[in-house]
Amino acid sequence: MSSVTGHTALVTGAASGIGLACARALADAGAKVHLVDLDPGVRDIASEVGGVGHVLDLTSSVSALPAEVDVLVNNAGVQHVAPIHEFPAERFSAMVELMLGAAFRLTRHVLPHMYSRGWGRLVHVSSVHGLRASAFKSAYVAAKHGLEGFSKVAALEGAPHGVTSNCVAPGYVRTPLVEKQIADQARVHGISEADVSSQIFLQRSAVKRLIEPSEVASAVLWLCDNSFVTGTSLAVDGGWTAQ
Repeated sequence: MSSVTGHTALVTGAASGIGLACARALADAGAKVHLVDLDPGVRDIASEVGGVGHVLDLTSSVSALPAEVDVLVNNAGVQHVAPIHEFPAERFSAMVELMLGAAFRLTRHVLPHMYSRGWGRLVHVSSVHGLRASAFKSAYVAAKHGLEGFSKVAALEGAPHGVTSNCVAPGYVRTPLVEKQIADQARVHGISEADVSSQIFLQRSAVKRLIEPSEVASAVLWLCDNSFVTGTSLAVDGGWTAQ
C-alpha cells in the first residue's frame, strides 16, 4: 500500500504527458485525483482515471480549486525558445508566472490543510534545466531554477508539520511538448527528427533515449512514499548532470 492511498491529490498540466502519467500513477496507488489543465479535454481524461477534471488558467486565481489536498504535483509548463535580446518580455513574464507563480499560489492554497492534518507531499516537476542552463531558454531556465529554490523553502517550513517538498528534474521526456520541439528543430536545421534527438536533445545525456512519462511519474510516487526525503531534487536525466 502506498502512502498516498486514501489521500487526495491535485496534479496540474494533467491533460497529457507527465501530468497525466502522474495522475494515473496516483490514482492506481489509491488516491483521489484532481486533474487541472487549460485544455477542456481534461474533464474526459479525468473520468478515464476516476478523477475530477478542472479547466483553469493557472496564471489567474486558484481559489476555485479544492484546498483539501494532501498531495500537490506542480507540473504545468510551457516552452519558448529565443535569444534573450529577441525574447518577448510579456512571454517571459507569462512563463515565469505559470511555472513559478502558480506553484507558489497552489502551495499557499493547500498548505493550511496539510498542516492541520500533519501530513502532506509537495512535488514540483522541475527539469534538468532547473539544475543546468541551455542557451535560448531564458524564461524556462529562470522559472525552473526558481522552482527548485522555492521547493527548498517549502521543505524547511513544512518539516515541523509533516510536509515534505521535493523536485523531480527530468531530462527530455517523450511528451507532446518535446515532440513538437523536435519537429520544429528538424525544420529549422533541415535534418531528420531522429538526428535532432541524437545530435541536439540527447547530446548531454549518457542514456541516449527520451524518458517516458511513466518513469517520471514513478519518481513522483517514490517521493510521496518517503517521509525523510525533503528539500532535494531527484534528477531523472540519464546522467546529464553527472557531467
